[in-house]
Amino acid sequence: MKLNKFAVVCLSAGAVYGAETSASRLNDSADVLTAVMSAPDKGIPHELLEKAQCVVIVPGLKKGAFIFGGKYGRGYMLCRGGAGNGWSAPAGITVEGGSFGFQIGGEETDAVMLVMNKHGEAKLLESKFTLGADASVAAGPVGRSSSAETDAQMQAEILTYSRSQGVFAGVSLGGATLRPDAGSNKELYRGRRSNEQIVMGKTTPPAASLRLRSDLMKYSARKE
Repeated sequence: MKLNKFAVVCLSAGAVYGAETSASRLNDSADVLTAVMSAPDKGIPHELLEKAQCVVIVPGLKKGAFIFGGKYGRGYMLCRGGAGNGWSAPAGITVEGGSFGFQIGGEETDAVMLVMNKHGEAKLLESKFTLGADASVAAGPVGRSSSAETDAQMQAEILTYSRSQGVFAGVSLGGATLRPDAGSNKELYRGRRSNEQIVMGKTTPPAASLRLRSDLMKYSARKE
């Protein structure tokens, strides 16, 4: 039996991601956040997380022969709610392409993005969003303090990071395309919901997201 190229692509992608569930990705995302923020002097500066309007975490972004040699990953975005310091329910995100820091080793990497203002949030909620083209992006500073920020970092709407084989660094992820992950949202919320409905509405967070949201609150609480 012969398989055409498209079928091979689908089968290859399915073999990598088929056993993965939305709940397991949420747990992996929580692991990434904890690992990044627990690293002494090498994590995301706390004051930047305090200022961030949204956070995107894509655990285990992979590169491979499937998807025509590109990179592909699935993760979640969460944004601050309208009241207090609360965070929204997680909305599914897929990431394709871009330069995701594989140069620091390994065949997969974790990506973390901080969306620093409402304009960046609005762009991210569109049906297709390309880093660097639809909003300004820069490699985020790493360390206990963000005092080493450059002008580009201070003006960027999105700060981006990559973690591979235990090495965490601010890297440019320009060119990567982000889209809503309808499949993940359907699995989590038992129906069709857009990322805007999830993030901007009154969607009840699923139980599987409790750990991620709790950790995010802990690491990003704004000081009065």
